[in-house]
Amino acid sequence: MLTSLLSDAFARPLEVFTRLIDNHSVEELNWKPEGADNSIAWLAWHTAREIDVQIAHLESRNDLWERDGWVSKFGLDLPADSMGYGHTPGEAQAVKIDDKQLLLDYLRATVEDATRYVATVDDEAMEEIIDKNWDPPVMRATRIVSIIDDAAQHAGQADYLGGMITRLR
Repeated sequence: MLTSLLSDAFARPLEVFTRLIDNHSVEELNWKPEGADNSIAWLAWHTAREIDVQIAHLESRNDLWERDGWVSKFGLDLPADSMGYGHTPGEAQAVKIDDKQLLLDYLRATVEDATRYVATVDDEAMEEIIDKNWDPPVMRATRIVSIIDDAAQHAGQADYLGGMITRLR
């Protein structure tokens, strides 16, 4: 039951981003309102990166971004380990896509990886403390929920931008 719940929760932001990517042009996906740093493309890329990096960390392995060559496929003018946290406006603007399918494929790969991962975690492992740098210390289940929450928030932000773009057409 828990695996199904977590898998569904990971899938929902992907559904939002899939609709947005399918229904908007590359130019629209890279558009950002005046005074804002983040486009739909940046939000989708960052969501994929945050899922990828954090699941890789939970499994003590390299992320898909580098392991599977996504970093070179995207060819962004950013450090290879960049994931969006703390991006300056210039760094956020460097995340421009010219291939909608590539962006969607990477996001799908990270969600599939996360779904695969949660299917391997039993109840005992869910309760394991994985980060003692917080008060209270963070359990594995808490980190997974945090990853999902971050993805859902960014999907909502992207959906809002998509609505703005649609009204501006």
